[in-house]
Amino acid sequence: MSAKWTERFFQMADLVASWSKDPSTQVGAVITKGNRVISLGFNGYPSGVSDSAGQDSRETKLLKTIHAEENAILHAKRDLAGCEIFVTHFPCPTCAAKIIQTGITNVYCRTQPDEFLSRWGDKIALSETMFSEAGVVVNWC
Repeated sequence: MSAKWTERFFQMADLVASWSKDPSTQVGAVITKGNRVISLGFNGYPSGVSDSAGQDSRETKLLKTIHAEENAILHAKRDLAGCEIFVTHFPCPTCAAKIIQTGITNVYCRTQPDEFLSRWGDKIALSETMFSEAGVVVNWC
């Protein structure tokens, strides 16, 4: 994939992330095939569930939230084998499992800031191991 398209899809993921109402972390995901957008997703509560992310405890918020990658996969409503996913934050192990299971072959993520790595480094390492074992290519940009 050309650098031009990669940057476009990251710009789109950043825009989609801004749609999240989560006051602490806004995440965006864009699933593509070649240079075509297949689906978009951002983190948030399920449709119809009271949007109280700013008022719920952290534990409750984590239980209710659908991750950006999950939303993009759910909204795709099609076979995702051979697709790519561009994410603003590296996928957690639960999302990594879903990415692997759908047949997505490439994950694109920008290098993560130190603050994010200090909080989530162990989970990132597990996700990277899972992707490696499953043959999913991780592209750090």
